[in-house]
Amino acid sequence: MLLALLVVHIAAGLIALLAALCAMAAPKRSGALHARAGTWFVGAMATMASCAALLTRFEPDRLSLGAALWTLHLIFTAQDAAANRDGRTGRRARWALLPGLAALALLLHGALAASQAADGRFQGSEAAGYLAFGGFCALSLLYDLSLFWRAPLAARARIARHLWRMCTATFLAVTSLFLGQQDDVFPFMAGSPLLLVPSLLTLGFMAFWILRVRLARNWLGVLPRRTSTATSLNPKDPL
Repeated sequence: MLLALLVVHIAAGLIALLAALCAMAAPKRSGALHARAGTWFVGAMATMASCAALLTRFEPDRLSLGAALWTLHLIFTAQDAAANRDGRTGRRARWALLPGLAALALLLHGALAASQAADGRFQGSEAAGYLAFGGFCALSLLYDLSLFWRAPLAARARIARHLWRMCTATFLAVTSLFLGQQDDVFPFMAGSPLLLVPSLLTLGFMAFWILRVRLARNWLGVLPRRTSTATSLNPKDPL
């Protein structure tokens, strides 16, 4: 059972990273390749995160369990933002609240347990680690809950929501592989600053696209088209 979970976990993680690269490199406006890569990414990430959660039964790791559940919350809410072009939250996002709330509860309990432990650690992690993950998890959940009482998201806000959640999930996967497993996967590079590069590139990609979506006039990648009255952008959604 343990070996099977490890094999599936590793295989799904590799597929997820390849799909993430394809989605990042694919033209966003054409949509076809980007959408297919995104579908593969969500499926592979869901498989990888589920296996990671199950693996904590064999080696208890509250931080990894919380991160796995939060990852499920991120990818399904990101997929929901891409699918619901009217800016409303769909059924997928509502169901995704469950793993998100479970992740928050586990992370906060881990922080409390670590702070009360004699060595300041609980299942191998310090309270600061639990609080960092728990804080970002809480922010994503509060934002989701606020959507139930807000007007539908505008196109820019909807795509920004999709972007940061997909990229955060990718960042978690990349960081877990290159930094969390460096002694097992990259022993010849253990401690090398080069292992930081994939994580930093993911954050850089996320920052670039969120700033472009939020601030750029031609954020869809379309040249402005002049009309008899005003200059306008093609409103077609890029996803």
